[in-house]
Amino acid sequence: QVRLVESGGGLVQAGGSLRLSCAASGRTFSSYDMGWFRQAPGNDREFIAVVSWSGGSTYYADSVKGRFTISRNNARNAVYLQMNSLKPDDTAVYYCAPARGSGLSWSAHLIPIGSWGQGTQVTVSS
Repeated sequence: QVRLVESGGGLVQAGGSLRLSCAASGRTFSSYDMGWFRQAPGNDREFIAVVSWSGGSTYYADSVKGRFTISRNNARNAVYLQMNSLKPDDTAVYYCAPARGSGLSWSAHLIPIGSWGQGTQVTVSS
């Protein structure tokens, strides 16, 4: 199994930026599309962005489109999420995971990793 560790979260003021990282260990995850997901208190976990296995294609939820950028470095076994123009509504725990889907519908594919990682907390103050 691949083990994923998210990092880079923190407390930031509205309008600020953060860059999240997701590091994989155990084995390569370069054959998987990789996604970022988030869960705010009291809410279900939601998909926000995905990058194809090659890094050539990306897709974003409407809530983050134009503000967030997902990327990956397969040589480093890492996935990143650059978050700009942050809003208080972006406050959540952020997770990375392999993803499955297409078009408008994406979901986490947890079999390669067994379970969600610990995530990284992002808090945006107004």
